[in-house]
Amino acid sequence: MKRIGLIVAIETDSIFAHYGEVEKLPCPSGFNLYIHHKQNCDLYILHTGMGEVASAAGTQYLISECKVELVVNFGVVGGLTPAMEKQRLCVVQRIVHYRYDASEFMDVVPGQVPPHEDRFIYTDKSLVNQALILNPELYPVTCASGDKFVASAEEKERIHKDFAADICEMEAAGIVLTCEANNVPCLLLKAISDSLTGGDKEFWKELQSAALVCLQTADKIIESI
Repeated sequence: MKRIGLIVAIETDSIFAHYGEVEKLPCPSGFNLYIHHKQNCDLYILHTGMGEVASAAGTQYLISECKVELVVNFGVVGGLTPAMEKQRLCVVQRIVHYRYDASEFMDVVPGQVPPHEDRFIYTDKSLVNQALILNPELYPVTCASGDKFVASAEEKERIHKDFAADICEMEAAGIVLTCEANNVPCLLLKAISDSLTGGDKEFWKELQSAALVCLQTADKIIESI
């Protein structure tokens, strides 16, 4: 039986709405860990809370302690372009850790994490392709990830211009970098909660419905793996 990890930052209501009752497992303080038994896998669901540090620590816990073979992350994000409308479903092809900047003392550009050759860090291509085959409506994107909620249209436009990103959020870099360090594949599926001109009000309004739509899509892909 495969072991798959599912990381959720704050969208836990969608977990219970989609899976119903799930068994809670013992876990270190600060995380909530659940298990859901599916026909093709044991799904370890980890509620980490927001931010890169929490997501990196949670990913490592799933890999080291739960022995997962694959990490899937779903959640809601902000759109950085007019094409990114509310609840549009995306699969992350690559991420840029846009608030990481070692350029003042190393020969790198802002967002470039050594030893990567440029600022882009790629997710598992075969999983991305599989997700696109299963759901051709998924939009392949570049995700800007950093520990900041971005509300203003001006800031969103700047991130898009400077980092060629389509969406922004607060956990993907921690997940992808940790999976890469452990040689464990990861798949990131996102739904737009707040569009280019939307902010925190639109985020809270769309959070639950966008998260549930995203999880339903993620679950279909998990069942196919």
